[in-house]
Amino acid sequence: MWDDAFPSFLIGLREGLEAGLIVSILVATLVRAGAKSRLPQVWTGVLAAIALAMSFGAVLTFTAASMSGTAQEAFGGTLSVIAVAFVTAMVFWMRRSARSLSGEIKEKVTGALAMGAGMLVVTSFLAVGREGLETALFLWTTARAAGESAGPMIGAGIGIVLAAGLCWGLYRRVLKINLTKFFTATGAVLIVIAAGVLGYGLRDLQEGGVLPGKTAYAVDLSQSIDPGAWYSTLVQGVFNLTPTMTWLQVVAYAGYLGVVMTLFVRGVRTAAVKPAKPAKPSQPAESAKSAEPAAEGEPAEKPVEPAADGKPVEGTRPEAPARRRPAWVIPAAVVAVPAVVAGAVVAFGGSKPADAQTVVVSEKECGKGFTAPKPGRQTFQMHNTGDKASEVYLIDPASNAVYGEIEGLAPGTTRDLVATVAGGSYAWRCVPTGGKAVTSASVRVSGGAAGKAVVPVAEADLAAPLTAYKQYVNQGLTTLVAQTKQLSDDIAGGNLDAARTDWLTAHRTYASLGAAYGTFQDFDKKINGRTAGLPDGVSDKDFTGFHRVEYGLWHGQSASDLAAPAARLAEDVTGLQKAFPTQDFDPAELPLRTHEILENTLQFELTGDADQGSGTTLATADANLAGTRELLGVLRPLLASRDAQLLPRVDADIDRVQKLLDSAHHDQSWTPVDKLDTTRRARLNGATGQLLEDLAPVPDLLEIRKSA
Repeated sequence: MWDDAFPSFLIGLREGLEAGLIVSILVATLVRAGAKSRLPQVWTGVLAAIALAMSFGAVLTFTAASMSGTAQEAFGGTLSVIAVAFVTAMVFWMRRSARSLSGEIKEKVTGALAMGAGMLVVTSFLAVGREGLETALFLWTTARAAGESAGPMIGAGIGIVLAAGLCWGLYRRVLKINLTKFFTATGAVLIVIAAGVLGYGLRDLQEGGVLPGKTAYAVDLSQSIDPGAWYSTLVQGVFNLTPTMTWLQVVAYAGYLGVVMTLFVRGVRTAAVKPAKPAKPSQPAESAKSAEPAAEGEPAEKPVEPAADGKPVEGTRPEAPARRRPAWVIPAAVVAVPAVVAGAVVAFGGSKPADAQTVVVSEKECGKGFTAPKPGRQTFQMHNTGDKASEVYLIDPASNAVYGEIEGLAPGTTRDLVATVAGGSYAWRCVPTGGKAVTSASVRVSGGAAGKAVVPVAEADLAAPLTAYKQYVNQGLTTLVAQTKQLSDDIAGGNLDAARTDWLTAHRTYASLGAAYGTFQDFDKKINGRTAGLPDGVSDKDFTGFHRVEYGLWHGQSASDLAAPAARLAEDVTGLQKAFPTQDFDPAELPLRTHEILENTLQFELTGDADQGSGTTLATADANLAGTRELLGVLRPLLASRDAQLLPRVDADIDRVQKLLDSAHHDQSWTPVDKLDTTRRARLNGATGQLLEDLAPVPDLLEIRKSA
């Protein structure tokens, strides 16, 4: 949570201090002008700006909640890019304008005093409103990136409170801060943070289908970096850098950071060497003092009393008698107007359809408020009134088939559940964490065809497929032990030509066991580890296994150089064979692996990133495809009963990918992936991508759902 809080703390502190300085200058200018009675007008404008910013944040939150998952990704990504543009402009504007901020605002206040009360409200509203809207947009973006974490809101709150305290201290002259240096330092940090937000936003646009390349990974350290470790959480929370990033993210991050930071630093140096303009000789001393920039540590103006003769400052007109009206009318109006407008946008924008039902989720009142809905796509507002987080399912009470679900609904929270309702019976099942499942009374919906639901999968349903797959893995490991022993013997005997052939045979066997990688634990890193994260790359002592031997065999290393790595590979495979029967294999991982095996193939083998010189990554891809086919085989009965159209579509995709891989296999050799012509490579990537898309529903179809 605290890792997620830092970016929001910084934006809250910086934007809060920026807005606070503006308010301080407004107040000090009015006090100096002998117009203290106009201060409520300033506070009214400030209040209106705050109300507008909060309403803007509400509109972003609730309108986004009504969108589909893909639309939310596209919407959030677009706003992230806009937020980066605003923050970048704000950083440069404050660096450029800090020295003249006081004078500019005083000119506006003087003009507003001459034009009447309404203009003073508008002046303060516009001066503060921009900061508020920028803050709301950037905080919404960082909060969305943090998911369920409360860190961004806590960080922003602390930053704003601290900014308010600093502004008060500056105004009362009990603090002295070089604000030019402050805004320069925080500006540099914000540029780094904004680069991460840009990368996160572009990833959202890729996930939303707006931008291409969502599977074209430039960086993948997921095998060598623990994403749950404190340092991973810190880097991801503060800088939005993840162990896996696409080429678009990396290029955008580096490009933005390089260009913007260079321009920012160059501007700072230019401002540092630029000589200060001397005050005009005719300017009175007091006037010169009042023109000192707030950015140099002077808050704005020290409050002073009107001139001794009681006359107003030159350039202003005497205040007109105030009209008699309740003091609360205007402040109430400026808060109500943006709130009403925001409410209208949310209401008509679709965050909650007019006929949406609010349904209670709890152990005692599961399904309370549920009445028979109309056929069609419906949105239900699921509100957890219990004291435990809960899973909730919209089910067919006769078959337990699931029409819609929400996982991890926290106590006291409300989330949308969208489902297509047709003719049939419906009920709610609430499964509190650590509690007993409760099923509500059922309702009957008439009209329309039968609704499409997912028959739930229990852990017992996956027991037989898991047993069959473990048997397949055990047999594969027995074969692999013999193959790596032969590889080691060939190298020890100096027969490197035979070793190259044996290496490919053994590596293909290992690659075909892909669904078990999650259970191989540390053995996988030893047996098939890559150089990612190793400080010395291919020369690192921890670079072991198949890829270490591959590098040596195809980079001219001698048999004596490779004897130890090959022997160690054989030992690690033997250790894995002994350990595998006692290792935990979560049944829920089987459906996930149907997608993940080929996702890694597209990321590593089809890009050539996994190649250490043999040029055989397409052979490995072929083995990965065989492993996927084997896994689908043990899951086929469960899939066929849940989606009759899925398997024929997937089978056709697999055949298409297999033909493309076969065309790259000639006798005992494989065409290196970088030697494929552009058309063939594009076809292979496209066919694999289509297969991945058609495999995507498998984890949802076979997800283990609680029923008791």
